[in-house]
Amino acid sequence: MTAYIVDAVRTPRAKARPDGGLASLKPHELVSGLIDALDQRNGGAAHRADALILGAVGQVGAQGANVALVSKMHAGLPDEAWAFSLNNYCVSGLTAIGQAANMVAAGDVKTALAGGVEMMSRVPFMGDKADYYEDASFPPRTRYIPVVVAADRLAEDIGVSRQEMDEAALRSQQRTAAAEGTALTKSRIPLNGLNVEEPARASTTAESLAAMTAAFGPLGEQYAEALKGRKIDHRHTVAHAPPMCDGAGLALVSAVADGARAKIVAYAEAGGDPEASLTAGFTAMDRALAKADLTLADMERIEFMEAFAVTIVKFLRERDVDVDRVNVGGGHLAKGHPMGATGAILLSSLLDALDVAEGRYGLVVAAGAQGVGAAMIVERIG
Repeated sequence: MTAYIVDAVRTPRAKARPDGGLASLKPHELVSGLIDALDQRNGGAAHRADALILGAVGQVGAQGANVALVSKMHAGLPDEAWAFSLNNYCVSGLTAIGQAANMVAAGDVKTALAGGVEMMSRVPFMGDKADYYEDASFPPRTRYIPVVVAADRLAEDIGVSRQEMDEAALRSQQRTAAAEGTALTKSRIPLNGLNVEEPARASTTAESLAAMTAAFGPLGEQYAEALKGRKIDHRHTVAHAPPMCDGAGLALVSAVADGARAKIVAYAEAGGDPEASLTAGFTAMDRALAKADLTLADMERIEFMEAFAVTIVKFLRERDVDVDRVNVGGGHLAKGHPMGATGAILLSSLLDALDVAEGRYGLVVAAGAQGVGAAMIVERIG
């Protein structure tokens, strides 16, 4: 059995601070808003779903108590619908959709809602205070270091220059600004009066980027032991790091093709070297392409997670891919990274980009800390 994406929607991304555009809401209210939007766009189909699966990284406080179950009850989904939350770091939202697709394909459910939510204004980065973050009993290569420190280490290891990262950041900002008010945002659902990507900085210029200094050296010093005493040439500025933000994304996955926006052609997860941290998305991408018997040249639109500037530079440098097909509406460096929601937001963005291009195949690639990655290939139905 094949799984189809009936529809996929996303919230705008809001600054993760008390006066941010979504901060007055709660995570389950973001999810309920998207469920309502899916209902309005699809004849009430969302409230007939058999399951709700949500990714969330910080599963404490406002996102604790099984945020998927809380969201299910708040949205008024049927009692019989079941719900669970998962944490696969920054690929959680795509993992949730992949799990829903697998369940639909296996015949376990007919329809499922899946995606992710993260409100970093309420649950900050590392807000779960896991013992692992400071556990010195792990070998150094598996010790936790903040992902931005890993990004600086990776940039040094593969020789990514400051100029390349500035170019990536500027392109992300410029494309984000150009996408506003176009069909590239048609599946972005206004919420709480917000209908723009709040973290974006349209005034960014090459000169303003060049004037910024590397920002994460002091953080690297805090993790000197895990880095085995290595002195990193820190290169990422705050402009090369996706802003922390609030947001959610949700897809309706079904066994029925009628009325669907896309067919899921292939889905893959991957682990990777925890020391390299951010490279498992490449492995997942290669696995998905192999499953589909397709190449990057077949992908008419690609949403590649800008998990710090080094990753998008690495992708465009190492792979034979047309930059004009990648992140056409801007990326995370401009819009922000609501961790557990990211994969689902990227999928929604991909469907909009494919519709605008009237393209056939599209690819989403996501990566996260400590070597996690996921990728999905879809075929547009139109």
